[in-house]
Amino acid sequence: MLFDAIFFDFDGVLVESADIKTDAFRVLYGQFGQDVVARCVAHHSYHAGISRVRKIQHYHSTFLHQSLSPKELDAWVGRYSDLVEAQVVAAPAVLGVEAFLHSASAQLPLFVISGTPQEELKRIVTARGWDGFFSEVHGSPRLKTDIIDDIAGRTNLDLSRVLFVGDAMTDFDAAKERGVAFLGRVAPHHDNPFSPGTEIVEDLTGLFQRVGM
Repeated sequence: MLFDAIFFDFDGVLVESADIKTDAFRVLYGQFGQDVVARCVAHHSYHAGISRVRKIQHYHSTFLHQSLSPKELDAWVGRYSDLVEAQVVAAPAVLGVEAFLHSASAQLPLFVISGTPQEELKRIVTARGWDGFFSEVHGSPRLKTDIIDDIAGRTNLDLSRVLFVGDAMTDFDAAKERGVAFLGRVAPHHDNPFSPGTEIVEDLTGLFQRVGM
């Protein structure tokens, strides 16, 4: 095999849920007008993979010029979670994902590294019946680079023999900073956020071949 482990982002990589997350920001900030919504969606789309806590803080501070107390921030984050969690559980898997997880999980360690809050992410993975496929499932508030460092430090993985499959520049940047190979998933009819020359796929049907299985 070409790799000793695989890191996966979650939304838009394993599950067709990226648009669910985007639409939730439209609903959440709709009361403030279309200009604010457009700015939130543009930021979210470019920075997919960053914690919703950091995004909501940023949107209120930068676009609304409002400062949120910890209690207010928790309430906004809770509203967002209420909008997305059940939909993500029910969303279809990206084409090729389930076949790959069933086979590859018995042959090499698979990890989830996501911007979704840790406990919510674990609930979603369990509700989908996928918890047995992954060696570890990691979400926010930790940064993806910190999660990679933690995994590498505990498992002695050679990061040059790890593949990160992601759909956002957050994933690409984390992989590049840590010397991890990167494969970008760009869904049909979605803009490609990656620089020219980045290896991309529309789905994961070819992942067996890409990892040398």
